Amino acid sequence: MFKQIVTLIRGTSYEASEAALLPHTQTILRQQIRDCAQALAAARYAVAVAQAQHAHEENSHKRILERIADLEARAIAAMEQGKDALAHEAAESIAVLEQERDSSVQVQQAYRTEIGRLKGIIRKSEFRLRDLERGQKLTAATAKAQKLREHGSESSLSTFAEAEATLNRLRERQTHFDLTMDALDDMDRTRDPSTITEKLAEAGCGPALKTRAEDVLKRLRERHQPASA
Repeated sequence: MFKQIVTLIRGTSYEASEAALLPHTQTILRQQIRDCAQALAAARYAVAVAQAQHAHEENSHKRILERIADLEARAIAAMEQGKDALAHEAAESIAVLEQERDSSVQVQQAYRTEIGRLKGIIRKSEFRLRDLERGQKLTAATAKAQKLREHGSESSLSTFAEAEATLNRLRERQTHFDLTMDALDDMDRTRDPSTITEKLAEAGCGPALKTRAEDVLKRLRERHQPASA
C-alpha cells in the first residue's frame, strides 16, 4: 500500500508539472530552437578557428623543411672544409628540427581529423535545426487552426497539438544531448598518451622515435661520399 501511495504522489506531481508547462510549450520550444542556433553558430566558429590553426601549422611545417634543407647544405660544406665541429653542431640542430617536423605532421593530422568530425556534427545539427523550425511552425499553425475549430464547434483537437509540441520538445532535448556527447567523444579521442612509448624507445626497447645527431652525420657522410669520389 505504501508503494502505491508513493507512486500516486509521483504520478500526480508529474502530471501537474506537465499541465503547468503545456500552455507555454510554444514559447519554450522557440527558446530551445534559439539555443540550438546559438550552439550551432559556436560550433561553426570553432571549425573556423581550427582551420586557421591548421593553416598556421602547415606554414610552420614548410619553414621547418626549408631550415632543414639549408642546414644540411651548410653541414656538407663544413665537412668538405674539414670543419667537423661545425658540421656536428649543424647535425644536432637538424636532429631537433626533424623532431619538430615529425611533431608538426602529427599535429596537422589531428587538426584534419578534428575539423572533419566538427563539420560532420555541424551538418547533422543544421538538418535537425531546420527540422525543428519546420516542426515549430507546423505546430504553431496547427494550434491556431484548432483554436478556430474549438470556437466554431463543440469538438476539441487540443490533444494533437499537445502531442506535437511534446514530440518536438523531446527531439530538442535529444539534439542537445547528442551535441554534448559528440563534443565529449572528440575531446577523448584527441587525448593520446604516448609518454611510455617514448620512454621505451629511449631505453632501447624497440625502434628509436627521435633522430640523433650521429644518425644525421652518418646520412650526410653517405650522401657526400659519391660527390668526393
